[in-house]
Amino acid sequence: MFIIARNLKNFNQDHHHKRSMTINQAELLSIEQFLSTLARDQVGPIIKSKSGTQHSYDAKSGARAVDIVTEIDKQVEKLIWTAVKEKYPTFKFVGEESYVPGKTAITDDPTFIIDPIDGTTNFVHDFPFSCTSLGLTINKVPVVGVIYNPHLDLLISASENNGVRVNGIDFDFKAKIQSMGPLKLSKSVVALQPGSAREGPNFKTKIRTYENLLSCDGGFVHGFRNLGSSAMTMAYICLGYLDSYWDGGCYAWDVCAGWCILKETGGRVVGANAGEWAVAVDNRTYLAVRGCENPQEQEQYIRDFWKCVEGRLDYK
Repeated sequence: MFIIARNLKNFNQDHHHKRSMTINQAELLSIEQFLSTLARDQVGPIIKSKSGTQHSYDAKSGARAVDIVTEIDKQVEKLIWTAVKEKYPTFKFVGEESYVPGKTAITDDPTFIIDPIDGTTNFVHDFPFSCTSLGLTINKVPVVGVIYNPHLDLLISASENNGVRVNGIDFDFKAKIQSMGPLKLSKSVVALQPGSAREGPNFKTKIRTYENLLSCDGGFVHGFRNLGSSAMTMAYICLGYLDSYWDGGCYAWDVCAGWCILKETGGRVVGANAGEWAVAVDNRTYLAVRGCENPQEQEQYIRDFWKCVEGRLDYK
């Protein structure tokens, strides 16, 4: 349970006290609303107007990878950082473009974890499926999530114990789950992404696992989808458009917001490798599964999925 912070201003100003307490349900909803407004009114218009205009960019992961960053990514992250720092000055901040390997760490303190533009490759190619992903963790657990795709004018948001909203309207995820029927691997649509690194054991594990999932002698899933955005993929699982998402190589900012939203719909995030039932937000490998009426059905789905994983994903 969250301990009530009577006065958010005092809470923010007292850094030492902040470490020993958390934020109540109402304050989490307030943070969700703040991030939603920021995403819709300030970040979204930039993403939509600049999509397809960035022909000069950097490869973040080296010459043999396709993970790219543009000047707009950096501009948007600075905008978000400035806004949240002014509103919540003592909260920590982890952003994709300011992340320093080996130095940046997620602590138990309230921490904004954001991806200014998720789906940068989509953004560069003007494929209308890029978004901003804004999350908050407390004790390293995702407790607020906001995802906004300005191309679709689609805003999905949630905060712990406050349910899910779609464009500000409460989303009846229970009715959606009931309409979807049983959760079974052989009747599911799975989201997969090859990732930016196209060599080595991790890439081979992905390709072999894809084959096992598709094979009539394996998982025999209905099909694959690659949306090019981890955040939108997890949002679509929450909305009931997809059944699961398996990936490795992504980072906390790719999944933090979606993880919070998914939890609110009864969904679950575990590790990509068999037996990893409890993983941290920065685990780098994930299997996200939609909610269903029977928790045992969800657990069996995870076990059946893991049987198709050939090899092991390891990005640490």
